[in-house]
Amino acid sequence: MDHAAGMPINPRVFEAMKPYFTQNYGNPSSSHSFAASAKNALMESRKKVAQLIGAEKPEEVIFTSGGTESNNLALKGAAYRNKKKGNHIITTTIEHISTINICKHLQKQGFEVTYMPVDKQGMVYPQKLEDAITDKTILISVMYANGEIGTIQPIKKIGKIAHENQIHFHVDAVAAAGKIPINVVEENIDLLSISSNDIYGPKGMGALYIKKGTRIQPVSQGGGQEKGLRSGTENIPGIVGIGKAAEIAQEEIIAEGKRLSQLRDKLVKNVLNTIERSHLNGHPTKRLPNNANLRFSYIEGEALILGLDMLGIQVSSGSACTSKTLEPSHVLLAIGLAHEDAHGSLVFTMGKQNSEEDVDYVLEVLPSVVKRLRAMSPLTPKEIR
Repeated sequence: MDHAAGMPINPRVFEAMKPYFTQNYGNPSSSHSFAASAKNALMESRKKVAQLIGAEKPEEVIFTSGGTESNNLALKGAAYRNKKKGNHIITTTIEHISTINICKHLQKQGFEVTYMPVDKQGMVYPQKLEDAITDKTILISVMYANGEIGTIQPIKKIGKIAHENQIHFHVDAVAAAGKIPINVVEENIDLLSISSNDIYGPKGMGALYIKKGTRIQPVSQGGGQEKGLRSGTENIPGIVGIGKAAEIAQEEIIAEGKRLSQLRDKLVKNVLNTIERSHLNGHPTKRLPNNANLRFSYIEGEALILGLDMLGIQVSSGSACTSKTLEPSHVLLAIGLAHEDAHGSLVFTMGKQNSEEDVDYVLEVLPSVVKRLRAMSPLTPKEIR
């Protein structure tokens, strides 16, 4: 139950990729006929990714190595290209660590960054964001949904604000793409980041949507592939993989979203009803269908992870990209939790492999794990120890 950290590749995706490793291995930049299959695969995958996010033209999609590279290209590219117009960027305090660190880097380059606060459910205030705009603001970056607490942002409202003020709008949709419907045109999005592995595609692949007319500067130089924005020989097997994954996601997004929502709701409802001093982090309804971020007072999330892992249940305490540090999640701190409460949180992210039986098993063993750890904790009040 840690699909946010990584998803298994869909067997249909794997089968689609195979020929491009050993048979159709031509370079799409070549002029001879052997390159034709690679060129066609490249074009077809652009089309499939564009359809998943509601883009008008396939050529508005370029391929990258993942969500982090897409975020780098979008944020740095837009900032550097527009620095003559201004140096102010607006983002939020709960963005993925890649966006946070990119913004910190840009601050060292002379850009000013405003980190907008969120409410206790992780929701951005559109009006406060609009109030933070200055005549130097050139870019707004807000994630579509938070991968830790599951909260879905009012993207359409924020996009409208950005466009009314003629400001580029970037959206990190890594956690949301393939799980909930996205339409970059209707939601006024100029730049949007996607990760292949978060839609059951291969690791090491991503995509960046760049609305026609949106100008960004490349952050690396080379032979000019991907419109000169992401030079280097295209990873055709990976590109075929993300294209097929996007196609399958579009086919299944409604039905799978409904199924996962039912599993999530059953898990949340029963945990809150049976385990005293347990809480849901994030918005109760405006959240990703597969996400349940649960908090248990008086105990450490890491101890819970180990206890559940011994029983065959894998969960996390936050983003896998920040798991190397013992610090509590910056997202949980940003929604106002104390350090000890943030440390006592678990993130369940379900996927295609999960069934109702899995949820039943978690509900069967989780209360005893919590009870055992609370019995050992000096923070636990006597009345519930």
